[in-house]
Amino acid sequence: MSEGEQTRLVAWSRELQAVHVRLREALTVTRQALAAGEPAQPATRDLLLFCHGFCAALTAHHEGEDRDLFPAIAGRHPELREALRYLRQDHSMIAHLLAGLQAAVARSAPPEELARHLEGVAAIMESHFRYEERQLRTVLATLALDADPAVVLGPL
Repeated sequence: MSEGEQTRLVAWSRELQAVHVRLREALTVTRQALAAGEPAQPATRDLLLFCHGFCAALTAHHEGEDRDLFPAIAGRHPELREALRYLRQDHSMIAHLLAGLQAAVARSAPPEELARHLEGVAAIMESHFRYEERQLRTVLATLALDADPAVVLGPL
């Protein structure tokens, strides 16, 4: 294997971790936008923008994994199919939580309700990311997948 090939292969594990860091940061910014609003004030414009951006980025990340990354892993590592099924199940649960958050933001729910939605998303997202990184880190370090990381892992 050439040095260029090795660099490309290792990039998948690094890319996944980098995307997770950026998504965590986007969630932090969204939480800060909520905290910066007035206590009795409905969702601010900043919160709407940050929430929309965060939700879209997280959704695109999971859709890319389901569409491109997980099938490539399952084809080469059938022993991980159960872990991949669990990760897809998490994606479905997170999508449901994001839909609830988006609906609450759209109807200008009180800050306390928005904070509960964000806390729920944060808890599941963090658990999911940690599990995914533990289960897939080694596989991703050697995965030969000729695709654009921004398409597979999301454009964040």
